[in-house]
Amino acid sequence: MAIDSDEKIEPEKPASSRDYSHAWRALRHRNFRLFFSGQSISLIGTWMTRIATAWLVYRLTKSSLLLGTVSFAGQIPTFLLAPFAGVLVDRMDRRRVLIWTQVLAMVQSLAMAALTLTKLINIHEVLALSVFQGVINAFDMPGRQAFLVQMVEDRGDLSNAIAINSSMVNLARLVGPSLAGLVIAATNEGWCFLIDGVSYIAVIISLLMMRVPVVAVKRAAASMVEQLKEGWTYVSGFAPIRTILLLFALLSLMGMPFVVLMPIFAAQVLHGGPHTLGFLMGALGVGALASALSLVLRKSVRGLLKMIPIAAAVFGVGLVGFGLSHMQWLSMALMLVTGFGMMQGLTVSNTIIQTLVPEDKRGRVMSYYTVAFVGMAPFGSLMAGALGHSIGSQRTVMISGVACVAGALWFWSRMKSIRVEMRPVYEQLGIIQPKVPAVVEEEVSH
Repeated sequence: MAIDSDEKIEPEKPASSRDYSHAWRALRHRNFRLFFSGQSISLIGTWMTRIATAWLVYRLTKSSLLLGTVSFAGQIPTFLLAPFAGVLVDRMDRRRVLIWTQVLAMVQSLAMAALTLTKLINIHEVLALSVFQGVINAFDMPGRQAFLVQMVEDRGDLSNAIAINSSMVNLARLVGPSLAGLVIAATNEGWCFLIDGVSYIAVIISLLMMRVPVVAVKRAAASMVEQLKEGWTYVSGFAPIRTILLLFALLSLMGMPFVVLMPIFAAQVLHGGPHTLGFLMGALGVGALASALSLVLRKSVRGLLKMIPIAAAVFGVGLVGFGLSHMQWLSMALMLVTGFGMMQGLTVSNTIIQTLVPEDKRGRVMSYYTVAFVGMAPFGSLMAGALGHSIGSQRTVMISGVACVAGALWFWSRMKSIRVEMRPVYEQLGIIQPKVPAVVEEEVSH
């Protein structure tokens, strides 16, 4: 019987001697503390804008198809541009990239605010500004993921930084949608966009205050095409990263677009309004936050691999149940389950990829992660909108859930070969001890 490798690290401590100071160890790094404080404010505004945009489109059009279309327009630039952005991230000062993306995102939100508050907004302008935000995200997401390792000087604290970052995102996911629902109900969507635009000031200031060593920026002699090819060869040829990205491309295509249909569920299935949408998204955020906090308490990346298919299956089961529900309390409970499974898989995958990837390819690999996580979503959003229009939102979400469970089973069948290829990297990093002849692959698998 296999013994969980996390138990082999050290003997179980008595309850009186346990402490959880390790849970926040990444915050001892000054740059990460600055990032944490700035992003904690900015992300609340970001989630308010997401909810406000969805409700604005629904208010203007009453169409699930156009909800999917707007989501498609906002995400397709990431699919097209992220690989090229990853090459630039590996060539440029990552902090400078992030400063520019935050400034441009602030301009986009303020433009949405001005048009909405003056009642000049229409669906064409929403589409155009969504495309603009998608272009920004194509550079921001790989840049943000690659810059994370520069903010945390000790590589051993990287997994904790990723988990804390996920906790921060999901705390904002909890607060932002609920706040947006209240603001929209009291006024209109424009104030959400304005709050978001102003909130970017916090993260811009935090980035400007960071002290990042100049040596962290490396100039490449190879051409962009050569670097792009090198990144693709690495990602496609290394089974652990390839398999993780394939699973999350499937989840992004089939599972994640359920968010696009949330205004339909709030208004037509549960017979509510913007506050109902806020409650549903808030419940999703609570589940995701609980997931992220459970990972913050971990001391090592050991044992994370098996959590990926389990999380994908939980995500899928939650979606199937949500599609069947007609009661608000039950729908919120199922959003808790869905949020937990969704964030558990995303955070664990990010942690494993960031641990495995060599530094000189980090920007490019994280750009492919961005393509898998965000870049497939526009096609899923368009498909979800079209299916929701033809067969109904509830059936669409149930089909999505079944596809996620199927993906989890496929990943589970590939785990043995993934462990074999992960082991040498984990041994090199000192995460696990070199195996003795009697031990084959137990430590990676648990």
